Amino acid sequence: MQKTIKTATVTTLALLVASSLFVLIQYAMVRTSTPQFCATCHEMQFAYDTWKSSSHANNRHGLVAECMDCHLPPVEDTLSFYPAKIYHGIKDLVLHFTNEAYDREKSRKLVYETFNNEYCLKCHSNLLYIPGKRGAMLAHRSLIYARSGYEKKCLDCHENLVHKPTEFYRYK
Repeated sequence: MQKTIKTATVTTLALLVASSLFVLIQYAMVRTSTPQFCATCHEMQFAYDTWKSSSHANNRHGLVAECMDCHLPPVEDTLSFYPAKIYHGIKDLVLHFTNEAYDREKSRKLVYETFNNEYCLKCHSNLLYIPGKRGAMLAHRSLIYARSGYEKKCLDCHENLVHKPTEFYRYK
């Protein structure tokens, strides 16, 4: 009887600690997943400002693609998303607090090298039917149906689509 009570107590405490830890981690993930949070570091201010003035944040449809939508795997792919978010978060924190000079061009090249077209295709899945834009439809065929050795990245054509340096920002 005594052993059963002890086991139940330990199990209850373990579940309580695990649940609390899960809630805390989920809260931290949600709080650190906004563009406004990304902009709290001076290194990301340029990226935030250029995103804010881009069509990914400011368009006639009111649709918004946030930092995570383009820079991390889909949230639904939990096994890829959480490790990637944690890795990038720790990397950015270390760079921020070690006062290492932030090299925007070096960072852009690294993002380009590791960029995956799936990030764009999460939202832009219907590239082969764009009413009134036959040229765009034909151009995207070579992306969707790429021959071996001729694969392309969305960024090959749309490199400065979001983080394009602009002199004046058109905030909402």
